[in-house]
Order: sequence, then C-alpha cells, then structure tokens
Amino acid sequence: MGTTPEDLAVQIKAAEAILVGAGAGLSTSAGFTYDGSRFTDHFGDMIDKYGFTDMYTAGFYPFKTPEEFWAYWSRMILVNRYETPVGKPYQDLLRLLEGREFFVLTTNVDHQFRKAGFPKARLFYTQGDYGLFQCSVPCHDTTYDNEEAVRRMAGEQRDMKIPSALIPQCPVCGKPMATNLRSDDTFVQDEGWQAASGRYAAFQEKHLRGRVLYLELGVGGNTPGIIKYNFWRRVHDNKEAVYACVNLNEAYAPAEIADRSVCVSGDIGGILAGMLEMKQR
Repeated sequence: MGTTPEDLAVQIKAAEAILVGAGAGLSTSAGFTYDGSRFTDHFGDMIDKYGFTDMYTAGFYPFKTPEEFWAYWSRMILVNRYETPVGKPYQDLLRLLEGREFFVLTTNVDHQFRKAGFPKARLFYTQGDYGLFQCSVPCHDTTYDNEEAVRRMAGEQRDMKIPSALIPQCPVCGKPMATNLRSDDTFVQDEGWQAASGRYAAFQEKHLRGRVLYLELGVGGNTPGIIKYNFWRRVHDNKEAVYACVNLNEAYAPAEIADRSVCVSGDIGGILAGMLEMKQR
C-alpha cells in the first residue's frame, strides 16, 4: 500500500479512528537514548566502578546494598522522567492527531505523552511509570508519586550510595518500595491503570469495524505481543483497517496484511516533522 510519509499522511487523513501504538523508538528519536553522552555524562563514576555499558542493562545489576541500588535508580529516574524536556516528535504527533478520534497505547514509561499535552483520557501506559513507587511485595495495589523522594536520593547521594534514611519503604507493611515498572507478577495495576485499561478496551470495542488506522511507532521486539502482534491481528480481522509501521530499521508487515499496510523506514522524528509540514501547507 505504501512506503513513504506521503502514503502514511493519506491514511491518517482517511481514517475514521486512529489507534497509536508507541514503543521505545519514539523516545529514542527524540534524543532520549540510554547510551552515548546522556549515559556517560550522568553515570561516569558508576561506569568506572561497575562496568556499566548503558542505562537499560545497568538496571539489572545485582547491587550489594539498597543504598547503592537507589543511588543508581534515583539518577536513572531523574534523568529519564523528571529532567527531560518535551520531545519534539511527541509534540508533532499530537498536532498531527488534532481533531481526530484517537487513542494511544504505549509501553514507554517516561511520561513523554503527558508532557507533550496528550489528554490523560486517551492514554494507556501498560508497563508502568518511572514516576511511581509501589510496595515491592506488593501488600496493596496503590502507587505513590516519587518525585520528591527521587530528587532527594539523587541530590544527597555520596560515593554512589544514598543515605540509609532515604531508602523508600512501604507505608503499609514497611517492606522496600519498588518502581512501578512491569518486570514480573509483582507489578501493581492500580486504580489509574485499571481505568486506562477500561478506556482502551472501550475504544477498541467501539472501532472493531470501519476504517481504523493502527499506527505503530518505534516498537521493537521486547514485548511485541502488546502492540505489534495485537495490531496485526486486528487489521487482519477488520478488512477495512490499515496497519502503519514507522521504524528506523524494522518497518515491515506480515504477508497476510501487506496489501493494507504502510511501512515507512527512517527516523520517526524526522518523518513526523515532515508530515506535519505537509499538513500545514
């Protein structure tokens, strides 16, 4: 059906509804990488001590103490959640979707959609949020804003350790807190998560038929079942639907829906910016 930004622009304009599926590639296109200078500028001492190679794999390091663990994680959250500006690709995407019936499903946890001004009612963060803590057990299903705690841990750490008094503890059971990120079955799906899940389900139910555009942006192979495979199946089942994939290196569609797919290879930010220029002409 097409391989160019112009082809994608045609499908966006023709769609009755648009379901956006956004992965890590969208934030990468905004410059929010987990390696390179963003990594070395903020974690040089930890690179020397632990041999870290990037922020993502460093998150799995078996720190010996909670003071060391939270020294890393408070910096990581601060850099990627609280001190990042609004990414231009997110702003451009919102402007492309203005006035349209749309919903966003994302595995990203950096809060960029909300920073860019996307309405909360049109977002479902399936994998959590860097900005929330939860009980690590968990003993209850409430999450807690962590900005104040994160800023204190990042600001008061010395020699890659936070003060023991700052180790976050569950206010109910006293056990350690954890960041609200999906990694195993301890992930807390709180009231806000359940409400967003319900809104997402309602959007899908409303648009089972008709000219629906399933717009996938920067989705890789870590959790393809959440967005990619889901979108393929829905386009396959709805013969009026169109699948679109924008990805730097992995823009493709299965043969079963290839005749109703637009796969655009290249930098997502540049492609969205170019499409916005086309729209404004």
